[in-house]
Amino acid sequence: MVTMKKIAELCGVSRGTVDRALNGRGRVNAETAANIRKMAKQLGYEPNPAGKALAARKHRPVVGIILSSEGNAFFDRVIEGIKDAAEEYKIYGLQVEIHTMKGYLPEDQLALIESIQSDVNALILNPINDKRIVQKIDELVDAGVFVVNLNNDVDGSKRHCYVGSDYYNGGITACALLEAMIGTSAKIGLILGSRQVLGHKQRLEGFFHRMKRVKDFYAIDVIEHDDDEIFAYERTKEFLRIHPETTAICSLAAGVYGIGRAVMQLPEEKRPMVITFDSVPTTVEMMKFGVVRATIYQHPYRQGHLAVDIAFAYLVNGRLPEKREYIMKNEIRLLENL
Repeated sequence: MVTMKKIAELCGVSRGTVDRALNGRGRVNAETAANIRKMAKQLGYEPNPAGKALAARKHRPVVGIILSSEGNAFFDRVIEGIKDAAEEYKIYGLQVEIHTMKGYLPEDQLALIESIQSDVNALILNPINDKRIVQKIDELVDAGVFVVNLNNDVDGSKRHCYVGSDYYNGGITACALLEAMIGTSAKIGLILGSRQVLGHKQRLEGFFHRMKRVKDFYAIDVIEHDDDEIFAYERTKEFLRIHPETTAICSLAAGVYGIGRAVMQLPEEKRPMVITFDSVPTTVEMMKFGVVRATIYQHPYRQGHLAVDIAFAYLVNGRLPEKREYIMKNEIRLLENL
Protein backbone atom coordinates (compact mmCIF):
# COMPACT_ATOMS: atom_id res chain seq x y z
CA MET A 1 0.00 0.00 0.00
CA VAL A 2 1.25 3.48 -0.89
CA THR A 3 1.45 5.62 2.25
CA MET A 4 1.88 9.34 2.94
CA LYS A 5 5.25 8.46 4.44
CA LYS A 6 6.39 6.91 1.14
CA ILE A 7 5.20 9.96 -0.82
CA ALA A 8 7.01 12.23 1.64
CA GLU A 9 10.28 10.29 1.17
CA LEU A 10 10.05 10.44 -2.62
CA CYS A 11 9.21 14.16 -2.62
CA GLY A 12 11.78 15.05 0.02
CA VAL A 13 9.25 16.66 2.38
CA SER A 14 7.70 15.83 5.73
CA ARG A 15 4.64 13.61 6.14
CA GLY A 16 2.79 16.61 7.54
CA THR A 17 3.45 18.57 4.36
CA VAL A 18 2.05 15.68 2.31
CA ASP A 19 -1.04 15.57 4.51
CA ARG A 20 -1.62 19.31 4.12
CA ALA A 21 -1.08 19.20 0.36
CA LEU A 22 -3.42 16.26 -0.25
CA ASN A 23 -6.12 17.46 2.12
CA GLY A 24 -5.96 21.22 1.67
CA ARG A 25 -5.06 21.86 5.31
CA GLY A 26 -3.02 24.98 5.81
CA ARG A 27 -0.48 26.54 3.50
CA VAL A 28 1.89 24.61 1.27
CA ASN A 29 4.05 26.11 -1.47
CA ALA A 30 2.02 25.80 -4.70
CA GLU A 31 4.83 24.06 -6.63
CA THR A 32 5.51 21.65 -3.76
CA ALA A 33 1.79 20.84 -3.42
CA ALA A 34 1.52 20.20 -7.17
CA ASN A 35 4.52 17.82 -7.06
CA ILE A 36 3.02 15.94 -4.10
CA ARG A 37 -0.35 15.54 -5.80
CA LYS A 38 1.33 14.41 -9.01
CA MET A 39 3.40 11.81 -7.14
CA ALA A 40 0.32 10.57 -5.24
CA LYS A 41 -1.56 10.15 -8.52
CA GLN A 42 1.35 8.34 -10.20
CA LEU A 43 1.64 5.92 -7.29
CA GLY A 44 -2.12 5.35 -7.11
CA TYR A 45 -2.38 6.63 -3.55
CA GLU A 46 -5.77 6.12 -1.88
CA PRO A 47 -6.58 7.08 1.73
CA ASN A 48 -7.39 4.13 4.00
CA PRO A 49 -11.21 4.38 4.23
CA ALA A 50 -11.46 2.28 7.38
CA GLY A 51 -8.86 4.37 9.14
CA LYS A 52 -10.48 7.58 7.97
CA ALA A 53 -13.88 6.43 9.20
CA LEU A 54 -12.48 5.50 12.62
CA ALA A 55 -10.74 8.84 12.89
CA ALA A 56 -13.93 10.65 11.89
CA ARG A 57 -15.97 8.86 14.57
CA LYS A 58 -13.33 9.77 17.12
CA HIS A 59 -13.07 13.44 16.20
CA ARG A 60 -16.72 13.96 15.13
CA PRO A 61 -16.10 16.48 12.32
CA VAL A 62 -18.61 19.31 12.09
CA VAL A 63 -20.09 20.67 8.87
CA GLY A 64 -21.59 24.12 9.36
CA ILE A 65 -24.21 25.16 6.80
CA ILE A 66 -25.35 28.75 6.26
CA LEU A 67 -28.28 29.43 3.92
CA SER A 68 -30.05 32.67 2.99
CA SER A 69 -33.23 30.63 2.99
CA GLU A 70 -35.79 32.18 5.32
CA GLY A 71 -38.91 33.07 3.37
CA ASN A 72 -37.62 31.28 0.24
CA ALA A 73 -39.43 27.97 -0.35
CA PHE A 74 -36.84 26.87 -2.91
CA PHE A 75 -34.53 25.96 -0.04
CA ASP A 76 -37.03 23.54 1.52
CA ARG A 77 -35.87 20.83 -0.89
CA VAL A 78 -32.23 21.88 -0.55
CA ILE A 79 -32.50 21.41 3.21
CA GLU A 80 -34.27 18.10 2.72
CA GLY A 81 -31.33 16.87 0.66
CA ILE A 82 -28.89 18.13 3.30
CA LYS A 83 -30.75 16.38 6.11
CA ASP A 84 -31.01 13.08 4.23
CA ALA A 85 -27.27 13.12 3.53
CA ALA A 86 -26.54 14.02 7.15
CA GLU A 87 -28.58 11.04 8.32
CA GLU A 88 -26.69 8.70 5.98
CA TYR A 89 -23.32 9.87 7.30
CA LYS A 90 -24.21 10.11 10.98
CA ILE A 91 -22.75 6.64 11.59
CA TYR A 92 -19.31 8.05 10.71
CA GLY A 93 -19.61 10.71 13.38
CA LEU A 94 -20.29 13.51 10.91
CA GLN A 95 -22.23 16.36 12.51
CA VAL A 96 -24.23 18.72 10.28
CA GLU A 97 -25.48 22.00 11.71
CA ILE A 98 -27.82 24.16 9.62
CA HIS A 99 -28.06 27.92 10.18
CA THR A 100 -30.46 30.12 8.21
CA MET A 101 -30.88 33.83 7.62
CA LYS A 102 -33.22 36.13 5.74
CA GLY A 103 -32.21 38.52 3.00
CA TYR A 104 -28.89 39.47 1.49
CA LEU A 105 -27.13 41.78 3.93
CA PRO A 106 -23.40 40.92 3.89
CA GLU A 107 -23.07 42.12 7.50
CA ASP A 108 -25.62 39.56 8.68
CA GLN A 109 -23.96 36.70 6.83
CA LEU A 110 -20.50 37.70 7.98
CA ALA A 111 -21.66 37.81 11.62
CA LEU A 112 -23.21 34.34 11.24
CA ILE A 113 -20.03 32.89 9.73
CA GLU A 114 -17.91 34.39 12.50
CA SER A 115 -20.23 32.99 15.16
CA ILE A 116 -19.60 29.38 14.02
CA GLN A 117 -16.19 29.39 12.32
CA SER A 118 -14.22 28.20 15.34
CA ASP A 119 -16.50 25.17 15.72
CA VAL A 120 -16.55 23.77 12.17
CA ASN A 121 -14.24 21.67 10.04
CA ALA A 122 -16.17 22.42 6.86
CA LEU A 123 -18.52 25.18 5.77
CA ILE A 124 -21.26 24.83 3.18
CA LEU A 125 -22.24 28.39 2.36
CA ASN A 126 -24.95 30.02 0.26
CA PRO A 127 -22.83 33.14 -0.15
CA ILE A 128 -23.66 36.78 -0.74
CA ASN A 129 -21.45 38.23 -3.45
CA ASP A 130 -19.58 40.79 -1.38
CA LYS A 131 -15.83 41.32 -1.00
CA ARG A 132 -16.07 40.84 2.77
CA ILE A 133 -17.63 37.41 2.28
CA VAL A 134 -14.95 36.51 -0.30
CA GLN A 135 -12.26 37.60 2.14
CA LYS A 136 -13.81 35.52 4.91
CA ILE A 137 -13.99 32.43 2.66
CA ASP A 138 -10.31 32.84 1.82
CA GLU A 139 -9.46 33.27 5.50
CA LEU A 140 -11.30 30.05 6.38
CA VAL A 141 -9.62 28.05 3.62
CA ASP A 142 -6.20 29.31 4.69
CA ALA A 143 -7.04 28.18 8.24
CA GLY A 144 -7.82 24.66 7.00
CA VAL A 145 -11.62 24.83 6.78
CA PHE A 146 -13.12 23.00 3.78
CA VAL A 147 -15.54 25.35 1.95
CA VAL A 148 -18.31 24.48 -0.50
CA ASN A 149 -20.38 27.28 -2.04
CA LEU A 150 -23.92 25.99 -2.45
CA ASN A 151 -26.59 27.20 -4.90
CA ASN A 152 -24.71 30.46 -5.45
CA ASP A 153 -21.10 31.38 -5.95
CA VAL A 154 -19.01 34.53 -5.47
CA ASP A 155 -16.47 36.29 -7.63
CA GLY A 156 -12.97 34.91 -7.13
CA SER A 157 -12.61 33.05 -3.85
CA LYS A 158 -10.47 30.12 -2.67
CA ARG A 159 -13.52 27.95 -2.01
CA HIS A 160 -12.87 24.29 -2.76
CA CYS A 161 -15.86 23.88 -5.07
CA TYR A 162 -19.30 25.17 -6.08
CA VAL A 163 -22.49 23.09 -6.25
CA GLY A 164 -25.43 24.64 -8.06
CA SER A 165 -26.89 25.62 -11.41
CA ASP A 166 -25.43 27.55 -14.33
CA TYR A 167 -27.19 30.86 -13.75
CA TYR A 168 -26.00 32.54 -16.94
CA ASN A 169 -27.35 29.63 -18.96
CA GLY A 170 -30.56 29.87 -16.93
CA GLY A 171 -31.05 33.44 -18.12
CA ILE A 172 -30.39 32.42 -21.73
CA THR A 173 -32.83 29.53 -21.36
CA ALA A 174 -35.53 31.77 -19.89
CA CYS A 175 -35.29 34.20 -22.80
CA ALA A 176 -35.28 31.43 -25.41
CA LEU A 177 -38.27 29.80 -23.69
CA LEU A 178 -40.19 33.07 -23.69
CA GLU A 179 -39.47 33.53 -27.39
CA ALA A 180 -40.69 30.01 -28.13
CA MET A 181 -43.93 30.63 -26.24
CA ILE A 182 -44.78 34.24 -27.11
CA GLY A 183 -43.05 34.91 -30.43
CA THR A 184 -40.54 37.61 -31.33
CA SER A 185 -42.38 40.61 -29.86
CA ALA A 186 -42.73 41.27 -26.13
CA LYS A 187 -42.58 44.07 -23.59
CA ILE A 188 -40.98 42.43 -20.59
CA GLY A 189 -40.71 43.02 -16.87
CA LEU A 190 -37.67 41.29 -15.32
CA ILE A 191 -37.98 40.47 -11.62
CA LEU A 192 -35.25 39.10 -9.37
CA GLY A 193 -34.18 38.87 -5.75
CA SER A 194 -31.02 40.94 -5.56
CA ARG A 195 -28.00 41.84 -7.61
CA GLN A 196 -26.06 41.12 -4.39
CA VAL A 197 -26.59 37.47 -5.37
CA LEU A 198 -24.14 36.57 -8.12
CA GLY A 199 -26.51 34.02 -9.64
CA HIS A 200 -29.37 36.50 -9.96
CA LYS A 201 -27.02 38.97 -11.63
CA GLN A 202 -25.75 36.25 -13.99
CA ARG A 203 -29.27 35.20 -14.95
CA LEU A 204 -30.07 38.79 -15.81
CA GLU A 205 -26.93 39.04 -17.93
CA GLY A 206 -27.76 35.77 -19.68
CA PHE A 207 -31.28 36.96 -20.44
CA PHE A 208 -30.04 40.24 -21.92
CA HIS A 209 -27.40 38.42 -23.97
CA ARG A 210 -29.99 36.10 -25.53
CA MET A 211 -32.46 38.96 -26.00
CA LYS A 212 -30.15 40.60 -28.55
CA ARG A 213 -31.17 37.86 -30.98
CA VAL A 214 -34.89 38.63 -30.72
CA LYS A 215 -36.12 41.43 -32.98
CA ASP A 216 -38.82 43.03 -30.86
CA PHE A 217 -38.08 42.04 -27.26
CA TYR A 218 -37.96 45.10 -25.01
CA ALA A 219 -37.10 45.05 -21.30
CA ILE A 220 -39.21 47.70 -19.59
CA ASP A 221 -37.52 47.54 -16.19
CA VAL A 222 -35.72 45.32 -13.68
CA ILE A 223 -37.33 44.93 -10.25
CA GLU A 224 -35.63 43.58 -7.10
CA HIS A 225 -37.54 42.20 -4.12
CA ASP A 226 -34.96 40.44 -1.87
CA ASP A 227 -36.75 37.10 -2.41
CA ASP A 228 -39.58 38.38 -0.22
CA GLU A 229 -43.12 37.42 -1.29
CA ILE A 230 -44.71 40.59 0.10
CA PHE A 231 -42.17 42.85 -1.63
CA ALA A 232 -42.60 40.78 -4.80
CA TYR A 233 -46.37 41.34 -4.71
CA GLU A 234 -46.18 45.05 -3.95
CA ARG A 235 -43.48 45.85 -6.50
CA THR A 236 -45.06 43.75 -9.26
CA LYS A 237 -48.45 45.33 -8.64
CA GLU A 238 -46.97 48.81 -8.86
CA PHE A 239 -44.96 47.88 -11.96
CA LEU A 240 -48.09 46.60 -13.74
CA ARG A 241 -50.00 49.74 -12.74
CA ILE A 242 -47.35 51.96 -14.27
CA HIS A 243 -46.76 49.67 -17.28
CA PRO A 244 -50.08 48.23 -18.48
CA GLU A 245 -48.39 47.56 -21.84
CA THR A 246 -46.42 44.66 -20.27
CA THR A 247 -46.91 41.42 -22.20
CA ALA A 248 -44.46 39.17 -20.35
CA ILE A 249 -42.83 38.81 -16.94
CA CYS A 250 -39.73 36.73 -16.28
CA SER A 251 -39.13 35.97 -12.62
CA LEU A 252 -35.43 35.17 -12.29
CA ALA A 253 -35.52 34.14 -8.61
CA ALA A 254 -38.05 33.49 -5.83
CA GLY A 255 -41.14 35.59 -5.03
CA VAL A 256 -43.28 33.85 -7.66
CA TYR A 257 -46.39 33.60 -5.48
CA GLY A 258 -46.36 37.35 -4.83
CA ILE A 259 -45.82 38.04 -8.52
CA GLY A 260 -48.65 35.67 -9.42
CA ARG A 261 -51.06 37.32 -6.99
CA ALA A 262 -50.34 40.71 -8.54
CA VAL A 263 -50.90 39.36 -12.05
CA MET A 264 -54.17 37.68 -11.02
CA GLN A 265 -55.65 41.07 -10.10
CA LEU A 266 -55.66 41.99 -13.78
CA PRO A 267 -58.46 40.92 -16.14
CA GLU A 268 -57.46 37.68 -17.87
CA GLU A 269 -57.14 39.32 -21.27
CA LYS A 270 -54.60 41.83 -19.88
CA ARG A 271 -52.42 39.40 -17.97
CA PRO A 272 -48.81 39.08 -19.16
CA MET A 273 -47.25 35.69 -19.80
CA VAL A 274 -45.17 34.64 -16.78
CA ILE A 275 -42.00 32.50 -16.92
CA THR A 276 -40.31 31.53 -13.63
CA PHE A 277 -37.66 29.38 -11.97
CA ASP A 278 -38.21 26.36 -9.69
CA SER A 279 -41.30 24.32 -8.90
CA VAL A 280 -42.10 25.05 -5.25
CA PRO A 281 -45.71 24.28 -4.25
CA THR A 282 -46.93 27.87 -4.63
CA THR A 283 -45.44 28.08 -8.13
CA VAL A 284 -47.19 24.84 -9.07
CA GLU A 285 -50.39 26.37 -7.74
CA MET A 286 -49.89 29.40 -10.00
CA MET A 287 -49.29 27.05 -12.92
CA LYS A 288 -52.60 25.32 -12.20
CA PHE A 289 -54.30 28.72 -12.20
CA GLY A 290 -52.77 29.36 -15.62
CA VAL A 291 -50.80 32.38 -14.38
CA VAL A 292 -47.32 30.81 -14.70
CA ARG A 293 -46.90 29.20 -18.11
CA ALA A 294 -43.55 27.48 -17.59
CA THR A 295 -40.76 27.21 -15.04
CA ILE A 296 -37.07 26.23 -15.11
CA TYR A 297 -35.99 23.57 -12.61
CA GLN A 298 -32.53 23.45 -10.98
CA HIS A 299 -32.58 20.27 -8.84
CA PRO A 300 -32.57 21.69 -5.28
CA TYR A 301 -32.58 18.31 -3.49
CA ARG A 302 -29.54 17.11 -5.44
CA GLN A 303 -27.73 20.37 -4.72
CA GLY A 304 -28.15 19.98 -0.96
CA HIS A 305 -27.30 16.27 -0.87
CA LEU A 306 -24.25 16.58 -3.12
CA ALA A 307 -22.77 19.44 -1.09
CA VAL A 308 -22.80 17.22 2.02
CA ASP A 309 -21.49 14.25 0.00
CA ILE A 310 -18.47 16.30 -1.02
CA ALA A 311 -17.84 17.55 2.51
CA PHE A 312 -18.09 13.97 3.83
CA ALA A 313 -15.66 12.65 1.20
CA TYR A 314 -13.12 15.25 2.29
CA LEU A 315 -13.54 15.09 6.08
CA VAL A 316 -13.85 11.32 6.39
CA ASN A 317 -12.01 9.91 3.36
CA GLY A 318 -9.57 12.74 2.69
CA ARG A 319 -10.73 13.23 -0.90
CA LEU A 320 -10.58 16.66 -2.44
CA PRO A 321 -13.29 17.47 -5.02
CA GLU A 322 -12.58 16.20 -8.51
CA LYS A 323 -14.02 19.39 -10.01
CA ARG A 324 -14.19 23.05 -9.08
CA GLU A 325 -17.84 23.21 -10.14
CA TYR A 326 -20.69 20.69 -9.94
CA ILE A 327 -23.39 22.07 -12.21
CA MET A 328 -27.03 21.03 -12.22
CA LYS A 329 -28.74 21.16 -15.60
CA ASN A 330 -31.46 23.75 -16.15
CA GLU A 331 -34.63 21.88 -17.16
CA ILE A 332 -37.82 23.37 -18.58
CA ARG A 333 -40.97 22.23 -16.78
CA LEU A 334 -44.58 22.67 -17.84
CA LEU A 335 -47.57 21.79 -15.71
CA GLU A 336 -47.88 18.60 -17.74
CA ASN A 337 -44.41 17.26 -16.81
CA LEU A 338 -44.01 18.39 -13.21
